[in-house]
Amino acid sequence: MGTRGLQVARFIALRLLVSIPVIVGIIFLTFMLIRIGSQDPVAMLAGPMADEAMLRAIRAELQLDQPMIQQFLTYMLRLSRGDLGVSWQGGVPVLNEILHLFPVTLELVLLSVGLASVIGVPVGLRAASHPNGWFDQLTRFGSLAGFSMPTYWMGLMTILVFFYWLHWAPPPMGRLAMDVVAPAVVTGSTVVDSLLAGNWTALRSALAQLALPVACFTMLAAAPIIKHTRAIVIEIMGSDYVRYARANGFSRATIRKIALRNAMAPILTFLGSEVTSLIAAAALIEYIFSWGGLGQWGLSAILLGDFAVVQGYVLTLALFSIFVFLLIDLAVMLIEPRSGASS
Repeated sequence: MGTRGLQVARFIALRLLVSIPVIVGIIFLTFMLIRIGSQDPVAMLAGPMADEAMLRAIRAELQLDQPMIQQFLTYMLRLSRGDLGVSWQGGVPVLNEILHLFPVTLELVLLSVGLASVIGVPVGLRAASHPNGWFDQLTRFGSLAGFSMPTYWMGLMTILVFFYWLHWAPPPMGRLAMDVVAPAVVTGSTVVDSLLAGNWTALRSALAQLALPVACFTMLAAAPIIKHTRAIVIEIMGSDYVRYARANGFSRATIRKIALRNAMAPILTFLGSEVTSLIAAAALIEYIFSWGGLGQWGLSAILLGDFAVVQGYVLTLALFSIFVFLLIDLAVMLIEPRSGASS
């Protein structure tokens, strides 16, 4: 292994080492906060007709009658064996549900962020090239409008316009039309699984069902990407090396390439934060479109007080965020080698 490989390995090891106390802290806070809340899952599980004896029996079965610290230590011991527990409402292993549902949400989020990046980065770069021009003013107004629209309102308006009024979109009821046979699950992505199975009917239905939620997510994600790209590039345009390039008579296209090259590291870092935030924000979109992914599952668990599912859901979001930022840090290190010199 060369010097560069050792540097990358050291960088990854350090990041993973730092992540351990972060994960433990997130687990502890989640575990404690959902237990000191006002929800009583035992009463929900037992029903309104349960007597005190039945409540005590359910509480003992779920080990909620033990001291809080003992519950946490028991949970950590199970967690070290890869056991995330069983859903109190559904009776299924939490880990199995996460493995089944996470690709569903990931497909939606990655498509949306990818499209938002393809739109947002060039638009932000173009707006920063001519500050306060008509295109910049229009871009700032559009990004402000995107920032101002709540997620649930955007989802409901797209359903109202494109499904109810125009009849361009299929009913917002899941990942496939009800009369379409689903392909065998291989990756968890309906589009990819349809391609692998050669099920073109399912593929067309999956793409049609994806259109509205992806459009909502893309509009919501593109606004901050445009805003941050514009701010980053404007700052770079005022730097000494760009002024030097202008003084040497470089073309506007060349200057834009220089600005984009130097803006890639902060833009990539922001895109990483966008992916992690949208994974968490996916719950509302999934709920509105009956998507049936990880976000909808986690939101339902929070409303029902299913502690095991909520803990597994939050832990999945935390691990995914750490993984994404590790990838982003590695990409930034490759783009800007000096950034990893001090790590």
